[in-house]
This record gives sequence, C-alpha cells and structure tokens, in this order.
Amino acid sequence: MKSANIYRSIPGDLDAEVLDVIISSPGTRIERIISKGHTSPENGWYDQEENEWVIVLQGSGILTFEDGSTVQLSKGDHINIPAHCRHRVSWTDPGQLTIWLTVFYW
Repeated sequence: MKSANIYRSIPGDLDAEVLDVIISSPGTRIERIISKGHTSPENGWYDQEENEWVIVLQGSGILTFEDGSTVQLSKGDHINIPAHCRHRVSWTDPGQLTIWLTVFYW
C-alpha cells in the first residue's frame, strides 16, 4: 500500500486547471482538481452521466447552474450534484489555489 497527501505534488505551472484521478473503479471515481482563477469554457456546461459530490478543501469557487442559480463554495463547503444537472465553474479565486475533491458515483 502507498499513502499520498492531497496537498502535495502540486505543479508550479498552473496555466491550465489540474485534474488528477485518485481512485477509479466501476461505479466510482475520485478526483482532485486544482484551480487558480480557472473557469469552465464560456459556453461549456458539465452534463454528466454520473452524480457528483464536491467538497472544497482550500480556496473558493462559484458554481452556476443552467437555471441561473449560483452556489459559492469555500473551504469545507460541499454539494451533491445529480446526474444531468447542467452546471459550470463560473469563478475560482485567482489569488490562491482552490483544491476541489470530487466523487463521481452511479
């Protein structure tokens, strides 16, 4: 067995958002996402086949949903997003890292 630390192995170059798959098995996938001022593409909506549970471990971000509602998440905040609930990341803090932990499940 090998242990790891969610706050380590952060690349110095964050020109693009970083996505690391931590665990993947049938029915479940866990990812670490690192943002620093990154957002979803302007016309890009996530419309996933699986449910998504998200927690912010550091930093902050805003999710916007297709109906126009928004949710601001800061350290410790989490949300469950049902499958096919169209959403996007409309803001992440450009002044610090935002570390998301996402659990996709079926």
